[in-house]
Amino acid sequence: MKKGMLIPALLGLVLIGLYSKRKLDGSTYQSASIEQEATQIASREAIKNGDIIFQTSLSGQSNAIQLATHSKYSHCGLIYKEGNNYMIFEAVQPVKNTPLDEWINRGKGGKYIIKRLENADQILTPAVLNKMKEVGNSFIGKDYDLTFEWSDDNIYCSELIWKNYQRATGIEIGRLQQLKDFDLNNEVVKEKMKERYGDKIPMNETVISPDAIFESKLLRTIKANY
Repeated sequence: MKKGMLIPALLGLVLIGLYSKRKLDGSTYQSASIEQEATQIASREAIKNGDIIFQTSLSGQSNAIQLATHSKYSHCGLIYKEGNNYMIFEAVQPVKNTPLDEWINRGKGGKYIIKRLENADQILTPAVLNKMKEVGNSFIGKDYDLTFEWSDDNIYCSELIWKNYQRATGIEIGRLQQLKDFDLNNEVVKEKMKERYGDKIPMNETVISPDAIFESKLLRTIKANY
């Protein structure tokens, strides 16, 4: 091979190797794609403060939640813009803010749906959004609520959203239910309930599920990647 052709040839081999690695390493490929998509969403300003994002979580309890609620959605969070970045305020372990691309990448297949409150432009004024953040700040750092209790001691994802909206705006997004209202007959659900509660299941505990928020008539879908 001529000397002048050596460098281009070597560069081509390097590029092919990198491409092959990305094709073989699914997580690397997916992460890069999701980061790019999150950047595009932000640049188009397709989402706004107070929007709610849903996904199918890959957590150990996700399947049980899906079966009990008859829904594909098992996790949700609130969207806020921090500087030039979009963050997801969520109840995991602990309650915290997570970058949008990281949050999306953590869900099943990188899929998600974003919903917005009807008349959000009129209702979610800067003052109201500040109030929502004040409410949210009172939960930051709290442990994830594994037993889905209605107290503020520990918090789970849909509870965090419901209480933020209700306490800042007076609006109740999603119908409150009791634990006994869900489908608890599947063996996967029974096993998870046994793990969390033992033999004393609090059937009358107030609960708000991700599905109840998702199905709320007060919300409309503004972006779907599912």
